[in-house]
Amino acid sequence: MSSLLHTMLSATNFRNPFLRTLIPSIGLAYGIQAAFAVPSIAFQTERFYDLSGSLTYISCTALSLYLPTLRARAAASFSATAPQWPSLLASLTSKGGVNAWNWRQVVLSAAVTIWAARLGTFLYSRITSENGEDSRFDKIRSSPPKFLGAWAAQATWVSLCLMPVLAVNSIPATALAALPFFTITDILGLLLYVGGLTFEATADRQKSQWMEEKKQKKHEEDFLTRGLWSKSRHPNYFGESTLWTGIATTAAGVMLSGVGQAGMGLSGGIGAKLGALAMAGVSPAFVTFLLLKVSGVPLSETKYDKRYGDRKDYQEWKKNTPMFIPKL
Repeated sequence: MSSLLHTMLSATNFRNPFLRTLIPSIGLAYGIQAAFAVPSIAFQTERFYDLSGSLTYISCTALSLYLPTLRARAAASFSATAPQWPSLLASLTSKGGVNAWNWRQVVLSAAVTIWAARLGTFLYSRITSENGEDSRFDKIRSSPPKFLGAWAAQATWVSLCLMPVLAVNSIPATALAALPFFTITDILGLLLYVGGLTFEATADRQKSQWMEEKKQKKHEEDFLTRGLWSKSRHPNYFGESTLWTGIATTAAGVMLSGVGQAGMGLSGGIGAKLGALAMAGVSPAFVTFLLLKVSGVPLSETKYDKRYGDRKDYQEWKKNTPMFIPKL
C-alpha cells in the first residue's frame, strides 16, 4: 500500500502546484464512482448513487487538503524527522504556516463536507423509504452504458463543483499567510454559503414534514405550497445554487490575489486572472445549469405538470410563485 501511494504521488508530482492537487483529486472522484458503479449496474440499483456522490465530495476535499503533507511525508520517509500533520485547531485561527493550514482552506473544506454529509444522508434516507428507487433512473438503470454514463456524470459534477476549493487547497499555506486575515470576499462568500445552506435544509425539512403529514392523513394536499415553497417552486435548488456561489466567492478572492496566482503557479496576468475567475465561477454555474436545465427543475416541473396541470389551484400556484429565485 505504501509503495502504491509513493507511485501515485510520484506520477502526479507536476511542477504546477494546482495540477499536483487537481489531477489526483479528479482521479479519486472517477475511481470512487467506478467502484460504486460496477455493483450498482450489476444489480440495477441506484440506492447508493446520491450517497456515493457525497462520499466522493468529502473524500476529494480531504485529499486536496492533505496532499501537500502526504507528499512531504513521502519525500521524508527515509528521514528520521517526517513533517507533522497540520493542526486543525491552530489552522482555525491561523493565516497559515508550516504546521497549519490557512483558515480559508479549513473553512471551505468544512463547508463542502457539511453540505455533502447533510444532503447525502437526507437523499439516502429518502430513497430508502421509497424502496430504493429513484424515478430519474427508470429509463436507464436497465441499460449498462446509460447507467454507467450517470456515474461518470456524477464524477464530472464533483470535479467541476470542487474546482475553487481544490484551487485554494493547492496553494501552500505558508504563502497564504501573506493575505489579510479577513477580506470582503471572505465575508460575502460565507454569508451566501450560510444563507444558501439554511435555505436548502429548511426547504428539504418542510417537504419531508409535509410528506409525513400526508402519510398520516393530516392534510389532503397534492403539492406543497406552504413555507418556503410559497416563495419559490424550487427553494431547495435555489439554496444549493446560492451556497456554491458563496464557496466560489470566498475562493475567488484568494485565487485572484497576487498570492493566490503565484501559489497556483499562474503568471498573474490578465489571462491568468480570467482563468482563475472561470475556475471559481464554473462551480456555481455548472450547479445552476444542472438544476435549471437538466436534472432538477425540468424533471420536477414535467412530473407535476402531467399530474396537476389541468387543475386551477396548481395553475394559480405556478402563476404566483417564481420558479427559482424566491419572491420577497
